[in-house]
Amino acid sequence: MVNIEIDANGIALATLDMPDRAMNVLNPTLVQPFAALVERLETDASIKGLVITSAKSTFIVGADIDQLSKITSAEEAYTLCEELKAMMRRMEKCGKPVVAALNGTALGGGLELALACHARIALNDPKLKLGLPEVKLGLLPGGGGTQRLPRLIGIQKSFELITQGKELTAAKAKEMGIVAELAETRDELIAKAKAWCAANPKAAAPWDTKGFRIPGGDSKSPAVVQVLAIAPSMANAKAHGNYPAITHIMSCLFEGCLLDFDAGSQVESRYFAACVASQVSKNMIGTLWYQLNAIKKGQSRPQGFAEGKVRRVGILGAGMMGAGIAYVSAKAGIDVVLLDTSIDNANKGKAYSQGILDKAISRGRSTAEKRDALLARIQTTTSYDDLKGCDLVIEAVFEDRGIKAECTKKTEAVIAADAVFASNTSTLPITGLAAASSRPANFIGLHFFSPVDKMPLVEIIVGEKTSDETLARGFDYVLQIGKTPIVVNDSRGFYTSRVFATYVMEGLAMLGEGVHPRSIEVAGLKAGMPMPPLALQDEVSLSLSLHISDQTRRDLEAEGKSYPMHPGEAVLRVVAEKHGRIGKKSGKGLYDYNGKEKSLWPELTTVFPTQAQQPAQQELVDRLMFIQANEAARCYQEKVVRSVADTNIGSIFGWGFAPHQGGALQFINAMGAKQFVERSRELAKRHGARFEPAEIVVKQAAEGGRFEDA
Repeated sequence: MVNIEIDANGIALATLDMPDRAMNVLNPTLVQPFAALVERLETDASIKGLVITSAKSTFIVGADIDQLSKITSAEEAYTLCEELKAMMRRMEKCGKPVVAALNGTALGGGLELALACHARIALNDPKLKLGLPEVKLGLLPGGGGTQRLPRLIGIQKSFELITQGKELTAAKAKEMGIVAELAETRDELIAKAKAWCAANPKAAAPWDTKGFRIPGGDSKSPAVVQVLAIAPSMANAKAHGNYPAITHIMSCLFEGCLLDFDAGSQVESRYFAACVASQVSKNMIGTLWYQLNAIKKGQSRPQGFAEGKVRRVGILGAGMMGAGIAYVSAKAGIDVVLLDTSIDNANKGKAYSQGILDKAISRGRSTAEKRDALLARIQTTTSYDDLKGCDLVIEAVFEDRGIKAECTKKTEAVIAADAVFASNTSTLPITGLAAASSRPANFIGLHFFSPVDKMPLVEIIVGEKTSDETLARGFDYVLQIGKTPIVVNDSRGFYTSRVFATYVMEGLAMLGEGVHPRSIEVAGLKAGMPMPPLALQDEVSLSLSLHISDQTRRDLEAEGKSYPMHPGEAVLRVVAEKHGRIGKKSGKGLYDYNGKEKSLWPELTTVFPTQAQQPAQQELVDRLMFIQANEAARCYQEKVVRSVADTNIGSIFGWGFAPHQGGALQFINAMGAKQFVERSRELAKRHGARFEPAEIVVKQAAEGGRFEDA
């Protein structure tokens, strides 16, 4: 729906308002009436100019992903792209001024439509974001963004914004030259937009005027050539060739900026079509759009319980995890009681929040007033009595059953009967920890990831006696603090810790076999993991991994079960126990550390002599990826994870499973179960039974099935 009002000066105000949608998106429902508006603008002499705004709280948040996901061929994508751009181009060349009055966020195609206007005026609202984030879904801007933006602000600045999918505030966009003016109110916004039209009756895009030059130079200018010469290697150093959209964006900028605007726009359409047709885009859209949105809409939340808000949260333990949980809770407006064994420890935990906030102030992202208000919400204490009135208490103490049991009992002695008690344990089964509770129905696991302020996931663990109401309340709290919740059933290592361990342990097993440590690390990065396995093991600490192994062995032996020794554990023991190298915190582990610099411990190849014949890199990559995907499939098979969405999102957000693969189960889907089973069995023959494919995948291979939620 496009509502049009024409004032006495002939300036038309077009207000975009899609029916039955919370936000405007570019799809036929909006594009068709907008095309009619463009035709009227071209033919109606009484219209002297056009201002485009939105009736929603946002402007346009991008293209309709539903429409894009139904495209079956590159040709179809190209045609769709060209038709949309033809309409924008007609508007741009109509000979009358067109201004985008950005009353809210404009992303992707929404910003591209605004860039096709002759000027952009934005509301000076800190919530308003402008950007071209398509790369985050394996795509590139297909509405002229890779051509208009560099012609507006230069190739170098555009390269950074588009390849990283950066989102800007209105003030930053004005500083960069994307936005012409800012307005403080909606009325002022419309008034300024109309005034711009009146002052520029014959407006034209800069690139349509005689003598136009791209700011900073075109693709042939020496300064830009220097940037473009090193850009591919810089991009590949991070992407390792796993994200074709990044290469295609660079091609659009380089090739398109050698040509006139219309020819450059066609180049963009071809590369856009290539992105839409790619498996990477299909993986990322399926998981990071559809499955992520399903989770955020409560797919895993029990129904029948009113949405709740935590008003006061108690946190036991002010170490790294507890301090981080305190910060994200206070940031969400929740009152926090941060408890530790000494007031110095508690205050040190609170100081963690101050450190984050002071850094934000120094970078102009916050104010002293906001900092002080947040810190005022965090009360430090050593007394359990101060937990009275907390509707949620989160225990984040050392991974020791005895200590955790004592904390549980002391807390339950003072909190209300209906309050929720949560453990931040990463490995100890919740049902066992809940044995110390007098009300196990109110006991749940909330597994945060470090650093809490940056990591987006919280793994919610349901014990045998955890009630659905407790799960619903835990789920609501995770959303309240701006995190993504996945729900898993109780199990040793739960889901994320269990599968994450397979990645680092496989790297250690390779080291023990005589694979060169540098080859192991390169394979991890080539696979698309954010950190290679040996470096990641140092971050976790070798001593912690051994503590967990020892605890697991004791537990299994107490249950009369055998402990399955992983070949990587022997490597851990040699490095940590024989050589006293326990990880990054101690300054020495599998790496040597010198301040922020690190390098592989030179003696690794002496302690674990390298094979004369090194395996092919793809063999190493496959081992690292298949071991994770297979264990994730087993978790799904055993109903440790409750949905495909939780499994995929948990793998990406929890431990960084290669995002371009769309998650651990999508890795299997994209390859096909039959091929996955065949390759798994090859790996099992060479490297051990741990690679034998999960029964659920073997069944899919036989029956033609795949992982998908109903």
